[in-house]
Amino acid sequence: MSQASLFHPEVSRDRPITVVTGGSGFLGSHLTDRLLAEGHCVVAIDNLITGNTRNIGHLAGNERFRFIKHDVTQYIFVPGRVDFVFHFASPASPIDYLELPIPTLKVGALGTHNSLGLAKAKGAKYLLASTSECYGDPLVHPQKEDYWGNVNPIGPRGVYDEAKRFAEAMTMAYHRYHKVDTKIVRIFNTYGPRMRLRDGRVVPAFIGQALTGKPLTIFGDGKQTRSFCYVSDLIDGIFRLSQSDFHEPVNIGNPREMTIEEFGRHIIRITGTRSAMEFHPLPVDDPKVRQPDIGRARQVLGWEPKVDFEVGIRETIEYFRTQTDQLDAFAKG
Repeated sequence: MSQASLFHPEVSRDRPITVVTGGSGFLGSHLTDRLLAEGHCVVAIDNLITGNTRNIGHLAGNERFRFIKHDVTQYIFVPGRVDFVFHFASPASPIDYLELPIPTLKVGALGTHNSLGLAKAKGAKYLLASTSECYGDPLVHPQKEDYWGNVNPIGPRGVYDEAKRFAEAMTMAYHRYHKVDTKIVRIFNTYGPRMRLRDGRVVPAFIGQALTGKPLTIFGDGKQTRSFCYVSDLIDGIFRLSQSDFHEPVNIGNPREMTIEEFGRHIIRITGTRSAMEFHPLPVDDPKVRQPDIGRARQVLGWEPKVDFEVGIRETIEYFRTQTDQLDAFAKG
């Protein structure tokens, strides 16, 4: 193999070489699968703080895939040509970023800076994974990309919200000043296989509680709303965005909105559990509503979600049924 590249020249010739930070995480691993299916050679970079190599274990031996264990808040070195950089590295669930506030801020700031620097040095296209949390507890509903948000920068969720808002600002600065070809996706609630049961998000929490016979924990009165997008739909939107010439933020999510209580009742019905619902105080700065306006994605990308909620949530439940080690730990916890 040539020292000038991580891939054999015969393998990478005429193929895009793509770097995915956070490549062993929930979304990063699904994105890696899609990129490989599209013919890319993929370098996944992850420090494994919240990612897990079993998410990419099926890629062992794939000649178009490489994994590098590395913290992207440190300088990123990738030898040879790079055509795309997808920056997906970050703690992304409430439990993670409340337990890891400083790493969350650092990966949003330093990690974004380093990954943009890599894209600039290589002349690569760049896509930032941002979040609907940029809108905070929104005063506009549904949320459009031109809404600036209602965010508490010093609240407990601020470490994630502000890290992503800063990341967006830096991405646009590199686009305007250094002429890097950048894209920004604002990701709304996404679910599917490879999520972690204990990551604090409502989908794995409710499924884990239902499958282990625990009460479903509902914060507040359960009337707050969320919109749930199946992971394959999200990845399709992200891939389309990466191939576009559009540089402003784009919402990718499913506009079907439901209350948390309604979502809980669906989980109880589908799993057949006898679990009840248990109400707890609402966490600080928890958004009351969350629904994407996807008009821009429809117009610019020709994208909209296709997977029906009933189909997607059943596939997700079946995935978690197979995760016996996680279920056992969840039941004991």
